[in-house]
Amino acid sequence: MLQIILISILILVIVFFIVKKILSKKSSETSEIIATKEESKPTNLKDEKPIVKEQKSIKETTHTPLKSEKPTPKPTPKPIVKELPKCNYPNFTHSRLLEMGLSDEEAKEFVLELIPQIKKQIVQIKEAFIKQDFHQMERLTHSIKGSATNLGKGGVSDLLVECNTYLKTGKDIDIVKTYFKYLVYYTKELEKQYK
Repeated sequence: MLQIILISILILVIVFFIVKKILSKKSSETSEIIATKEESKPTNLKDEKPIVKEQKSIKETTHTPLKSEKPTPKPTPKPIVKELPKCNYPNFTHSRLLEMGLSDEEAKEFVLELIPQIKKQIVQIKEAFIKQDFHQMERLTHSIKGSATNLGKGGVSDLLVECNTYLKTGKDIDIVKTYFKYLVYYTKELEKQYK
């Protein structure tokens, strides 16, 4: 039994030396790696200058033409061209009243009653236009549009339909100004036509 204990101790000693040898070998390899890394680092951090990437300003990166070069002209922006309504309508006719069975004389009387109504609305539309109250302009043109389209078609009637339709969604004051100008014009034309 003593023999077995001695052999066991001997084996343990051999295993101990083998493990120690392996660990020392790994330790020396690790030391070499660390030493290599340490060598690549500067030894005195105070002497080390920080690494700063150079950034060029926009002025430095843009091309400055030489005296002999002509500067490239900047493209001029294209002007935005607004398409204003043409407002080119045929003369007003009271054909709808005639279709309902009214005489020509009776139809003309209805149109003559329409003219002062339109003139009254023009004054109110102008006030709403000055305030740029598109909702009010739409409401006013809607009410007079119904009267005009019930009596006939063409001229002021067609203009009011187009203008009112635009005012439901459009908010361009120049377009509304054009419609207003033609509303005044076609009302005068209607007055000439029926007097």
